[in-house]
Amino acid sequence: SALTDDIEVPKGRSHEAIGDGIPVTYVPARNTIFLAHALAWAEVLGSQDIFIGVNVLDASGYPDCRPEFVEAFERLADLATQAGVEGKSRFRIHTPLIALSKAQIVAKAYELGVDLSLTWSCYAPEPDGRACGLCDSCLVRKKGFAEARLLDPVPSAH
Repeated sequence: SALTDDIEVPKGRSHEAIGDGIPVTYVPARNTIFLAHALAWAEVLGSQDIFIGVNVLDASGYPDCRPEFVEAFERLADLATQAGVEGKSRFRIHTPLIALSKAQIVAKAYELGVDLSLTWSCYAPEPDGRACGLCDSCLVRKKGFAEARLLDPVPSAH
């Protein structure tokens, strides 16, 4: 992955190109790992609800951001845990952002009072720490803020 290895992060791609295929920024099984850790902790706590912020619309082609993946993991959770096998719990994976556009996500965050200056999207930050403004993630973020007609509080180089 361009996010974990010495591979160039794509920059300046069109929105059509961003959504075409699985990009080199894909981190193998990232959301599977996050959900596996969350599942283990949920079982320890006796919780049945797990939340993850995956999004299929602006997911850049990542396979572990699709509803099919989430549904399959939910089934796996009931097969892979004592609580599930013994019928004590049925785990539910909640994906409140999955079908929202980036603009809808940004607008909802503002509505809820989320401090978006604490959020980060850039795959290739500048040496001074600013977001590059050109990688796929920065471009999707810029488009979302523009469509929501809101100002992004995170500084960008471009």
